[in-house]
Amino acid sequence: MENQTNSMSPEEKLDLLKRNLQEVLGEDRLLPVLKERDVKIYWGTATTGKPHVGYFVPMSKVADFLRAGAEVTILFADLHAYLDNMKAPWELLQERVKYYEHIIKSMLRSIGVPLDKLKFVRGTDYQLSKEYTLDVYKLSSLVTEHDAKKAGAEVVKQVDHPLLSGLLYPGLQALDEEYLKVDIQFGGVDQRKIFTFAEKYLPHLGYKKRMHFMNPMVPGLTGSKMSSSDPDSKIDLLDSPAQVKKKLKKAFCEPGNIEDNGLLSFCKFVLFPLSTDGEFKVERAEEFGGNRIFTKFEDLQEAFRKEELHPGDLKAAVEVYLNRMLEPIRKDFEAPELKKITAKAYPVVKTKAPKGGAASQQTEEIIPSRLDLRVGRITEVCKHPDADSLYMEKVDLGEEGSTRTVISGLAGLYPMEDLKDRLGVFLCNLKPQKMRGIESQAMLMCASVDDPRAVEPLDPPEGSAPGDRVFVEGYEKGTPDEELKPKKKVWEKLQPDFLTSGSSVAEWQGSPLMTKLGTVTCKSLKSSPIK
Repeated sequence: MENQTNSMSPEEKLDLLKRNLQEVLGEDRLLPVLKERDVKIYWGTATTGKPHVGYFVPMSKVADFLRAGAEVTILFADLHAYLDNMKAPWELLQERVKYYEHIIKSMLRSIGVPLDKLKFVRGTDYQLSKEYTLDVYKLSSLVTEHDAKKAGAEVVKQVDHPLLSGLLYPGLQALDEEYLKVDIQFGGVDQRKIFTFAEKYLPHLGYKKRMHFMNPMVPGLTGSKMSSSDPDSKIDLLDSPAQVKKKLKKAFCEPGNIEDNGLLSFCKFVLFPLSTDGEFKVERAEEFGGNRIFTKFEDLQEAFRKEELHPGDLKAAVEVYLNRMLEPIRKDFEAPELKKITAKAYPVVKTKAPKGGAASQQTEEIIPSRLDLRVGRITEVCKHPDADSLYMEKVDLGEEGSTRTVISGLAGLYPMEDLKDRLGVFLCNLKPQKMRGIESQAMLMCASVDDPRAVEPLDPPEGSAPGDRVFVEGYEKGTPDEELKPKKKVWEKLQPDFLTSGSSVAEWQGSPLMTKLGTVTCKSLKSSPIK
């Protein structure tokens, strides 16, 4: 690679740096720099949801940057992850950073990118320093609320009453350019407003304006944006070959339709740029035209547009190449140490085998399908006889001939008369617990904020009935535990990721709570914990 880089002209380096980008800000300054020296570039990723195959798009550009002689820094933006409406709970932050670091390095190795040419940095390595913190304060004295909110509109989760942390986010990303001492920041086109924000405000602090490279946003398997929170839109980097086949089979790939086609986009931005022989081979039976080899993406796209290439054949070819890329990553993560890191980050817990059983440990996933969430109707409600802050409710949960007693700490926070005869969402497999002498046999799920103190029960969709199952989208097939064992802390580990969205939809890690009739909501609380 080094000899190839040394033989490239500044113009050739420029073409390679720009390949497959949607937009470059400050391009007029790029060639003069290349004529003097190689450029310094950074790409950052907030350590929130699990990286998926869409991350191969920026990784293929990292490969281009290195071939062009650039010095590349990869930033694991852990502090940003927390500031973005706490998408990554603080207690999980360091575990997710470890996962990101290992999975990204494994991805790069799988596509032949030499790690010794890269610099890896964690945000909190420098973002908590005295100098950086002082610059955050200086920036906050210059930036208006309007500009901060506008800059983060495409990146930071938008709500009607944003937390201050989300408004700080664009400023921190701008300062990263100075503290990482780079010429260029690279990211998706969804970051454009943050990039223009950085160009506007860094000079106010006496720092130079940087250049910005932008990738297009690649569609997911459903035809819309690839998202960590939508299981059907993306393929996880650790998915098995069987899971890859199943997801590709369901992928949106209409004959002749080249718009919003996630498979074609993956070929354009990943498979062709990373191909070692410059070929994309489609294998098919002779009666269907025999094998075809494409050396240009445009030829592949045109063949699909003319329906000379069937969606099933395209899916089968992508499956072969994708599994070839994923197999080294799967093998890396078979290592016990990396399994442990994955378990802690998303989160999985290991428990000892029962007494008298096998000596080996069994792995239990901490996933929302283990929760027995049901619609219930509150048939009676009164004050707890021995506690002013508690209500005692009788709840119909669809269990024939019986109701359950539920104790809720809503007195003084939610009118008792508004609970009577209303539907709610109840967690039904917690171990029954005595509360001031009376056993509570389920928990009423509520959105809750501390300042000012407010609580609202979740609302099942209209037409729901007692006993209707409530599930997290993507986890509807799991079987709830008969009883959640307190020592395993299943609910306690899942709870931090239960939040209401900016439109008051109840979610877990960005995926909505649902019944067969639609989504679960609450009346007005937004971006609030659900407890």
